[in-house]
Amino acid sequence: MKNNKWPRHTLLLIAVIATWLQTYYTYRTAFDLDIENGMQEFILLINPLAFLLGVYGISLFFKSAKGRNAYIITVKVILTIVLYGNVVFYRFYNDFITLPVLFQTNNFGDLGSSVAGLVSLADMLYFADLLIVIAAVLFLPAAKDFNRMANNRRNTYFALTFALLFLNLGLAEKERPQLLTRSFDRELLVKNIGTYNYHLYDIYVQSKTHAQKAFADGGELTTIVNDAKSNEVKPNKDFYGIAEGKNVIFISLESTQNFVINEKMNGQTITPFLNKLIKSKDTLYFDNFYHQTGLGKTSDSEFIMENSLYGIGGGAVFFTNAGNSLNSMSEKLGDNGYATSVLHANNKSFWNRDLMYQAMNIQTFYDLESFDVNEQNSVNWGLKDIPFMKQSVDIMKDMEQPFATRMLTLTNHFPFTSDKKDQYIDAYDSGDKTVDRYFQTTRYTDEAVKVLFKKLKKEGLYDNTIVVMYGDHYGISENHNKAMAKFLNKEEITPYDTAMLQEVPFIIHAPNTGIKEKAGNQAHEVGGQVDIRPTVLHLLGLDTSNDIQVGTDLLAKKHEDIIAFRDGRFITNDVVYANETFYDRKTGEVLPESAELKALIERANAKTALSDKIINGDLFRFYDEKTGIVKE
Repeated sequence: MKNNKWPRHTLLLIAVIATWLQTYYTYRTAFDLDIENGMQEFILLINPLAFLLGVYGISLFFKSAKGRNAYIITVKVILTIVLYGNVVFYRFYNDFITLPVLFQTNNFGDLGSSVAGLVSLADMLYFADLLIVIAAVLFLPAAKDFNRMANNRRNTYFALTFALLFLNLGLAEKERPQLLTRSFDRELLVKNIGTYNYHLYDIYVQSKTHAQKAFADGGELTTIVNDAKSNEVKPNKDFYGIAEGKNVIFISLESTQNFVINEKMNGQTITPFLNKLIKSKDTLYFDNFYHQTGLGKTSDSEFIMENSLYGIGGGAVFFTNAGNSLNSMSEKLGDNGYATSVLHANNKSFWNRDLMYQAMNIQTFYDLESFDVNEQNSVNWGLKDIPFMKQSVDIMKDMEQPFATRMLTLTNHFPFTSDKKDQYIDAYDSGDKTVDRYFQTTRYTDEAVKVLFKKLKKEGLYDNTIVVMYGDHYGISENHNKAMAKFLNKEEITPYDTAMLQEVPFIIHAPNTGIKEKAGNQAHEVGGQVDIRPTVLHLLGLDTSNDIQVGTDLLAKKHEDIIAFRDGRFITNDVVYANETFYDRKTGEVLPESAELKALIERANAKTALSDKIINGDLFRFYDEKTGIVKE
């Protein structure tokens, strides 16, 4: 009679509820998760539930109380280890554990020797749920009995579990669209899908990548090396070494598209400083230059310009291949005496940068902790661009020279919000808030670049530094075509227009070189982000004859003009291929298909396929870039 007071599946219920509440408690006490509204708080509350109902629900298939109880205790111990492991790791690295971290033991660094200082008696609270479940197994009368659940009830149980999972994913998708394909911020994943599901997702992604890598060998690379050498483009001797020994500052202009350059919006100049800069005799402005990013957006642009390879299709290479061997521009610059770094006032783990920067042999990452960020100087995604520029130059003053540093701006980021005092121009009047605000944040970033140049001159860095600026990816997506049609004075935005709108600025400012006169029409060559690496390295006088690159030097006389996009589109000096249609690049008129045009599709696809082979197989581990020899 005593046992009848307890429902037959009380132990299962206790395990689920105890672990659920413990997980939520851990979220709120151990991790610094930025919760912005009630919906995010609700998602955080429910995101462990579906997983816990599913994993503990497997106990319903056991045929004895002993087996069921042992399974529940085992699962509880494993989940406690996972959760508390993240707590300790987070205290040291302010980040969540990933599979690459587990396999790259050097990432634990001082953690092993400091673990005693990371654990306290108060941490016993993180084991409270484990103690509750163990006590339930030992002392709860219902835990001693075994009553198997009927099949129809068990089916209902799992149906409700999946329904809760889909509810969680649906709410997360609404709060952060394309969460699993567009954002690889580990904090964002934990906030929306939960710690346990995040680890399952990480296992899936990493296992898929490692499977492809496991079957690769140096034989594939030998063919690639031979093809690369046969297609090698020699640098233009008029430009080779023109900036030898100078510092290099790369500026990633967040969401900056080319249509804002030399344009006005309702009579207001959008980029006055950049407009003036590109007229300088020491500035090259490539006005037919395209971003080539995929789902990785800014991280893709970093990978492309550093390695002259594409990102991957269907994901972000920074997340899936952070353990790869690479031959990055930063590594090459470092090998030639440059102090290499990245300046970015954001969390070091965002887009997995902390791990990928190690793979690219970037010597120093000045992340959020290196900047003074407060409510007054930050907006939207973080530190405003103007204080970012000022603080960055203060950091550069102490860098060993020559240095090569990359700056990632933030203000001109979706949803393009800004403080009133930072709005140098009025908003646009399309009625589309995203597009209307875009011009204001773009104008602010332009002002920030002006501040950078002024401070470089003040600190005595300007004359010995070249500045390379590029738009990282589009800012205005196809979802805003109606507003863009109004701005561009078009009836509609066609696939041709969409492809052309992928143009981003690419600007090289090299003081006291008179580089513009030497370039002539070469600055109008169609180019893309894969071309940044060879172009800049040749300007610095660095040999790339042994480097495997998809892109070619934009200033070379035989630069290859076919610019492939990750989604199958491509652009040449004469043709745009989009939506399975060929267009005249200058007029936008549809061109009749021909064998010659169809051959361009194969050429474009070959570029992305070559890059995919290198990345997915991690083929650079078989290559010595200093000698050009494939290792056995």
